[in-house]
Amino acid sequence: MAEQLSFQGSDRLPPQNIEVEEAILGGIMLDPEAMGRVSDQLIPEAFYISSHKDIYQAALRLYSQSKPTDLLAVTSWLADHDLLARIGGRNKLATLIDRTVSAVNIDALAELVMDKYMRRQLIKAGNEIVHLGYETETELPVILDRSEQKIFQLSHQSLGSNTEHNSTINIAAYEELESKSPIYPTGLSELDKLMVGFEGGTLTIVGGRPSMGKSFIASFLALQMILLHKLPVIFFSLEMTKKQLEYRLWSLISVTNAYKHFELLPLKCDRIRRHRAGSEPLADWEFDSVAKIIGIASELPLYINDSRGITVSGIASECRQVKAKEGKLGLVVVDYLQMMAEDSGGNRSYELGDVARGIYKMAGDLDVPVLALSQISRGVESRQNKRPMMSDLSQSGILEMVADNIILAYRDDYYNPNTEDQGILELIMAKSRHGSTGAATVFFDKSYGIIQNLQ
Repeated sequence: MAEQLSFQGSDRLPPQNIEVEEAILGGIMLDPEAMGRVSDQLIPEAFYISSHKDIYQAALRLYSQSKPTDLLAVTSWLADHDLLARIGGRNKLATLIDRTVSAVNIDALAELVMDKYMRRQLIKAGNEIVHLGYETETELPVILDRSEQKIFQLSHQSLGSNTEHNSTINIAAYEELESKSPIYPTGLSELDKLMVGFEGGTLTIVGGRPSMGKSFIASFLALQMILLHKLPVIFFSLEMTKKQLEYRLWSLISVTNAYKHFELLPLKCDRIRRHRAGSEPLADWEFDSVAKIIGIASELPLYINDSRGITVSGIASECRQVKAKEGKLGLVVVDYLQMMAEDSGGNRSYELGDVARGIYKMAGDLDVPVLALSQISRGVESRQNKRPMMSDLSQSGILEMVADNIILAYRDDYYNPNTEDQGILELIMAKSRHGSTGAATVFFDKSYGIIQNLQ
């Protein structure tokens, strides 16, 4: 039975090529090496005829177990799984082989079947977008995001059912061991011992009271992703403007070891601000150093968005565009979550929950690590020990549930000016879904936003 797809306003048959589908299946049963040439690019859902889909799925399962995909093996597998009669019996399989001369062009045939499949999916997406246009009760930005996502998925071929047999997952998991999709260390050795690093599809939350250095932590980790792993980063700043964030970046660059050979002058975070206020104008020799820093910053694959009213769907849309342009995203930073939860008189916990779930889903959809900053409640101020706990996160329940990692920032010198721990930042790993909990102790210089291993 053929896959049923309707094209709005047309009685034309959806794009398909039955003869090519038959030639592929015949080639797979004729040539022992044919399956290896098409398995990576051709998915079962691409077959227009459902019986062809079943036959290909049988061959795929056999291939994943390193078994032959000849006529006898495919027939036996279909019979064992009560599918032989459904596909038309042994005669159907024998006919496929009789009609096939060789599998020499099977790669090109597979591309053709995928082409037809993609066109059918485009028609389906077009129909769905038309229906979305009529949903006047849904806000336009949401409609546009959903529509854009459907086309984006098509262009990246992330289609078909997400429910896979474990034999397929097993092979993919093994292949990932040698793939180009590793976990990316942060460069902070104690932190990496706990969380290993940033992994695509995960959400890491950094929580802390105001002035604990959350934004500095985010900026530092963003620059680390660029320096250590040569990957692009997109920074959504709902608190600071693009230029304010840029000035902080200049300070960080000025004291970063990777740029030592430029002989830059250390540029404190407030230096540009004082110059702009006219109280301490930059000298010519300082301008020379700033010019070098600007040259460095201009080459960074860093994108900044400071839209104060941006939504989760807006963030997802921006990320898809940057990912399409760059090919990959190393990190997405959101500063910070509570600024995205609208204070519209409703239940703020529910609103924050919707934001957190949306960000978490986006991380999975785009296969990118997300670092989101969060405020913690004032309750910590009334305690003798002011080190934050996971329960101190503002509206913590949903954040505890969706986050893969929760890092709580604490500086003792903020509360105790005479402490021995001057310049010490504690990154308390309160939750690590795939790692260990504990505390990473690092050096933090708030004058420049630089974070370093204590060693």
